[in-house]
Amino acid sequence: MAMRSGFLDRRPVLVGLVFLGGCLGTLIRSVIAHAWPSREDGVPWGTLAINLVGAFVLATLLELLVHAGPGQGVRRAVRLCIGTGLLGGFTTYSALTVETGQRVMSGQWLWGIAYLLTSVVAGALLAWVMIAAVRCVMGKRSS
Repeated sequence: MAMRSGFLDRRPVLVGLVFLGGCLGTLIRSVIAHAWPSREDGVPWGTLAINLVGAFVLATLLELLVHAGPGQGVRRAVRLCIGTGLLGGFTTYSALTVETGQRVMSGQWLWGIAYLLTSVVAGALLAWVMIAAVRCVMGKRSS
C-alpha cells in the first residue's frame, strides 16, 4: 500500500524555506543596519526604514498571493519563504522596542514615543495603502 504524500511529508521542506528566507532577511537587515547605524541621541532611521519597507513589501506580497489563488503549493512556499522567513528576518520588532526604550531612558521621551508611534502608524498605513492598491489593480485585471 503506497503512502500518500501529505503535509507531514512536506513539512521539513517548508521549515527549510522559512529558515533560508530568515537567514537572507537577517543578512540584508544586518548590512543595512551597519551601513546606516543608529545613534542613541537621534532617530534610528535604519530600523525605521527597514520596518516600513518590510510592512510595504509584506502587505503587497500577501495581497498578491490572496488574489493568485488558494494558499497551497508554490503560493504557500512563497508565503512561507518570503513572507514569514525573509521579511520576518528583515524586519525587527525587538530593535524598535529597544531603541524606543533607549530614548525614553535617556530622557528623550518625546523622541521615543514619536519614533514608536511613527513606526507603528506609518507601517499600518503603508500596509493599508498597498492592500488597497493591489486590490484595485487586481480587480481591474479580473474584469
